[in-house]
Amino acid sequence: MHIMEGYLPAEHAAGWFALSAPFVVAGVIRLKRIVAERPHAKMTLAAAGAFTMVLSALKMPSVTGSCSHPTGTGLGAVVFGPSVMAVLGTIVLLFQALLLAHGGLTTLGANVFSMAIVGPWVSWCIWRVAGKLGASIAVSVFLAAALGDVATYVTTSVQLALAYPDPASGFIGAVLKFGGIFAITQIPLAIAEGLLTVVAMNALSGRAGKADEVGILSGEVK
Repeated sequence: MHIMEGYLPAEHAAGWFALSAPFVVAGVIRLKRIVAERPHAKMTLAAAGAFTMVLSALKMPSVTGSCSHPTGTGLGAVVFGPSVMAVLGTIVLLFQALLLAHGGLTTLGANVFSMAIVGPWVSWCIWRVAGKLGASIAVSVFLAAALGDVATYVTTSVQLALAYPDPASGFIGAVLKFGGIFAITQIPLAIAEGLLTVVAMNALSGRAGKADEVGILSGEVK
């Protein structure tokens, strides 16, 4: 993440677009409902999108054809649910591809699937499970953001391995190779993202006055 322009074979690029599209459509429907039911949440939606935009633009070289960076999607996934982040993440990735040459248009479907779909869904699931197990909000948010970040890069490793299996060890060997390279930079970045997301969540909670107005404490997803 982000996989650069033209790096994936055409059939892989098309396949990831097809897999991502239903999630984005569902996210649009969910987003419209949130805005209709809770117009006061617009500013928080904007903050979640901006958080993703800024963090995911802080890239460093990693696997050939890709890079390492925080994703920033855990915050929005915890507050609004994973469906919304499919939309916000797609907008962020599109802007970055067009304005920053970060990622690409042909690889947009693959990048959306890993960063805007898998990552947020993992974050949301971790958030809900951690809460049910009695973890504090801070711990739940940290785990959600950090593990969602890691899940994004595991997915990217799979995507790259499917496109470029290892000549000797095949798909599994390629997954391990790509994942191992990502791990060097991504694990510390995931920890940093988890901590920063806790800070951002505290700021949003304070701005909202009472956190349940935007679903922060309840993890509300309807």
